[in-house]
Amino acid sequence: MKDLKGKIVVITGGATGIGLSLAKQFGKEGARVVISGRRESRLKEAVEKLNCLDIEAKYFPCDVSKRQEVENLADFAWDTLGSVDVIVNNAGRQMGRMTVMDTPLETFHDIFNVNTLGVVNGISVFGKRFIDQGTPAAIYNVGSEASLFYDTPLCAAYIASIHAVLAITESLREEVPEFIEVGLICPGFVRSEIRKANMEMGMDTDKYAEIVMEQIKNGEFFIVSHAYNIVRINQRHDALVKAFERYAPRYEGDDEFDVFSLMAKYTKKKK
Repeated sequence: MKDLKGKIVVITGGATGIGLSLAKQFGKEGARVVISGRRESRLKEAVEKLNCLDIEAKYFPCDVSKRQEVENLADFAWDTLGSVDVIVNNAGRQMGRMTVMDTPLETFHDIFNVNTLGVVNGISVFGKRFIDQGTPAAIYNVGSEASLFYDTPLCAAYIASIHAVLAITESLREEVPEFIEVGLICPGFVRSEIRKANMEMGMDTDKYAEIVMEQIKNGEFFIVSHAYNIVRINQRHDALVKAFERYAPRYEGDDEFDVFSLMAKYTKKKK
């Protein structure tokens, strides 16, 4: 979305960290911003900071894991500002470090409810309204470098939840009308309250948001930042290539079992 002037942008998890820095960037581009989160006191502080930067901003408390609260957030944005043009599904949470076998099932539920199903709630609630609205719009889902590779030992529930955001976002891109842009924001190590170590070692959050904004304006799908991540991505890719070369090498007509092609033919036949 190249021109953001006058656009209405809703950002979940917008009171601190990446969400707040993205709100600053959207505001600098002339957008009006609605931020949401669970802590009303932090939302008020964030709006005051944004207003001091001459950014028009409002807030609305919301727990993204609860569909009705996301519906209430959308109602607030449309009722107050008349429309919405962009949703940034940014709210997320981390976890304590533990092995897969030692991670309680409740922890998987808690992490997925916010990181994955919270994104689904934002997509469904705002996406349907974007379609009804019928004007150019955008959905940006905030995943992680962990959407692309295994990045942190002993955090399987978190990594799995963020891998799922990649799959959901890729599916969404194929399903929405052309007037709705879709993007996956993949933060690397960024200073954020979500994990204490990030506050000391991560990339400056405002600098990170500047990198993201350039790609949003260019209409990119994969929105990336930390240069060394390509090394980790290539390690996964190279391992897969070696496995296929050894055990499932290409052959003439090997598309006979290509699921994408087969499903496309089946769908066309049914029509």
